[in-house]
Amino acid sequence: MEQGLVIHFLGGADRFRAEGAQNAFLLGHHAEVYETVEELLNRPLREGVVIACDDAAGGGVPGILAQLGAAGIWLPVVGVHAEPDVESAVAAIKAGALDYVALPLDSGRLAALVEAAASEIEGHTDTRRRMVAARSRLAGLSRREREVLDQLAEGNSNKEIAQALKISPRTVEIHRASMMRKLGARHAAEAVRVRLEAGLADGDRKSR
Repeated sequence: MEQGLVIHFLGGADRFRAEGAQNAFLLGHHAEVYETVEELLNRPLREGVVIACDDAAGGGVPGILAQLGAAGIWLPVVGVHAEPDVESAVAAIKAGALDYVALPLDSGRLAALVEAAASEIEGHTDTRRRMVAARSRLAGLSRREREVLDQLAEGNSNKEIAQALKISPRTVEIHRASMMRKLGARHAAEAVRVRLEAGLADGDRKSR
């Protein structure tokens, strides 16, 4: 990598942040350290990658991503933990994390991680921005409107949706029109695209 990145080390123990910064400097990158996400939010972040310790007290990586998104900060985030488990890793990735890896991060592992992050920063940032926006729009739907959208995503017609949800075709039309209006979609394909951009699998459907 010809030009160094700004690497933001967030949370965890003092040793995690100090060693991370030292290794970053040795690799030719610039490093910033933050004890809490609130401290990070007080700085104008415009570039680089955030390496965040998955601390339960701070809401974990999903909580960090939510706060960064609310503040309009779309830098890629990599979650780290001394003993990562599958559930936490999946939650972090679903929330928009670029990766989730185990500590400690020696200089070799940090170099590989930053190299991978650098090649994906632009595309990942745009994807996460769209994901957060899509999830915000989906959050405005009622439970029934979400069900209609989920059925549309499976390619079902109004009649098939009515049969699946045990409601009348006219009721489907009403919920579908309301759902489209809330999503700002001109046709069904756009509504389904919002659902896809939200990155929610079928098992993640939520009720209101």
